[in-house]
Amino acid sequence: MNTAGHSEAKARRGLELTPFRGLRYDPERVGSLASVTSPPYDVVVRPDGVHHLQSADPHNIVRLILPEAGTPSARTEQAADTLRRWLAEGILTTDPEPGLYVYEQRDGDGLLQRGVIGALRISEPSEGVVLPHEDVMPPVVADRADLMRATRANLEPLLLTYRGNGTTAEVIERTAQRPPLLSTTTEDGFHHRLWSLTDPAELTLVQDDLARHQALIADGHHRWATYRLLRAEQPSPSAWDYGLVLLVDTARYPLRVRAIHRLLHGLPVADALAAVEGLFRVRHLDAPLAEALDVLADATCTGNAFLLAGDGAFHLLDHPDPDLLARTVPADRPAAWRSLDATVLHATLLDHVWHIPEDSPAHIAYIHDTAATVAKAERDGGTAVLMQPVREEVVRDLARQGVTMPRKSTSFGPKPATGLVLRALET
Repeated sequence: MNTAGHSEAKARRGLELTPFRGLRYDPERVGSLASVTSPPYDVVVRPDGVHHLQSADPHNIVRLILPEAGTPSARTEQAADTLRRWLAEGILTTDPEPGLYVYEQRDGDGLLQRGVIGALRISEPSEGVVLPHEDVMPPVVADRADLMRATRANLEPLLLTYRGNGTTAEVIERTAQRPPLLSTTTEDGFHHRLWSLTDPAELTLVQDDLARHQALIADGHHRWATYRLLRAEQPSPSAWDYGLVLLVDTARYPLRVRAIHRLLHGLPVADALAAVEGLFRVRHLDAPLAEALDVLADATCTGNAFLLAGDGAFHLLDHPDPDLLARTVPADRPAAWRSLDATVLHATLLDHVWHIPEDSPAHIAYIHDTAATVAKAERDGGTAVLMQPVREEVVRDLARQGVTMPRKSTSFGPKPATGLVLRALET
């Protein structure tokens, strides 16, 4: 009996991806599929971005993922009311049979990404099945949880990666030769296609293959933490035991890895530079953004480096004082973690030198777009801190050791478009 139990436990230590009946826009009821999509909720960080999406189509998905009513409770209730109305009006319809969904993104520069969307069994960190690599901010988790409770839906998939290059990739590529359920091109130039995978034999091939793998959270740490929180609130088994994900095999389709920059509100560049005098080497760069980023990339090859902007120029910070790092960077983590730019930024610069709380929206914003970060710093009189991305293999190695990186350390992409397929949870 003990042996059988042990074997069953071992068999469950893999990815369990389950078919579901996708909730999708009826293309006959909206202006276009492109006009109702959105980037993930945490990429749409500016009010003008929300308003732009809202004006693209009255049924744009941003009205569900980022409702704009006054109070938090009013926002979540607004999203729930909107979803109920769209279901009643047939704006969103449920696919007739459960399946997994093959999803493809392609841009004009030769990037091709394919993966499979499904409902993934939510696992505990101790199982080592889904590996987080960043810490989360509890207020964000609470906000997403309120939204999911109110709508009773997974409105957008997390982006998870695994290393397979096996049966699932073969099924995905066969499926991609068939006519898609939908095809659209969004305003960022990405072309999206979606297929439904319902054949029992193919579903079994994918599920058996994925059961041998673990996944890294590439994008969606807060939503994964939300899934775990809501699963713990519900009696099991239930639909809350699973959460919507996109799984991408990076052995076959490598992701792009980009940095997430910081915008420090209320800290002028002159004050930021004065505070680091004698602690970092500072070089003032008389160069455009692209050239300044090249200098930053070169500097990070030999150690920690950051690019400050916001006063019309660029300033390279590198060669931090070793004694400063020894005093401020925690010593109880692996060397790879201690040497991360994000670690030094948060432990040394934000906490010790500039005294900026990392979890306060009033003091710091996390922005993916480089030029937008610089422009906002110049407009508001703050400081943009530009960074280089972390390599995927470093992220994965630390995650396997159970070591989380500082929040918003890096950005994997391309991220799935929100609004192509949703998952409703049964009541």
